[in-house]
Amino acid sequence: MSWFTGIAVYFIIWWLTLFAVLPFGARSQADSGEIAPGTDPGAPARPRLWLKLAVNSLVAGVVFVAWWFVVHRLGYGFDRLPSIFPQDR
Repeated sequence: MSWFTGIAVYFIIWWLTLFAVLPFGARSQADSGEIAPGTDPGAPARPRLWLKLAVNSLVAGVVFVAWWFVVHRLGYGFDRLPSIFPQDR
């Protein structure tokens, strides 16, 4: 695996895990009781995006290391799918 492939895989994992991390700890303005004028009541009261981006980077790093271990140390990949799931005919 080249370094470019590793960066591309990490980028894809990072974006996928972002959608899982974003709702953590989210409270709407309606829940907190402080609705800012001109905003939707369902908008987050305190988004804390920098914290969520940092947590997301750590989670994506753990998932990337697990992916790397499975592909490089255990030897699994798309070319091994026929031997993982044999077809009996």
